[in-house]
Amino acid sequence: MNRQRGISSLAMVLMLLMLGSLMLQGLNQAQYQQRAMVNDETRVLRNLASVHSALQWGKFQPWGLAAGQQCLAYDEASRTCLRLFADGTLLLVAQNQTLRLWQSGKWTAAGLHFSPHGWSDFCPLTEAALCQAN
Repeated sequence: MNRQRGISSLAMVLMLLMLGSLMLQGLNQAQYQQRAMVNDETRVLRNLASVHSALQWGKFQPWGLAAGQQCLAYDEASRTCLRLFADGTLLLVAQNQTLRLWQSGKWTAAGLHFSPHGWSDFCPLTEAALCQAN
């Protein structure tokens, strides 16, 4: 009888160890997925901050006042382009590999005046081709 109790006790201990191991493996997978999500969100926030910085930086650059498009590199990953239209409107575009932001405004011989309503994360023009920074 004692021998049978010892084997059943050993079987219970092994079963508990196996269940504990499976639970730890599941928790490890959940933690790995959470870490991947946080890394992705961090990368997106960094890209967004970089594009916002490039857009603000572009507002204070010495752009020429001739109709057409001009571009400047903000850093190795982002650039800012200004498109001046013949009707006196302008479009400032900041972009990196994944994101693009726009800000509209007006231009005259006296200088550039950006919209007080701020930036847009979608093209404010009806012709999407005019919103591309080439």
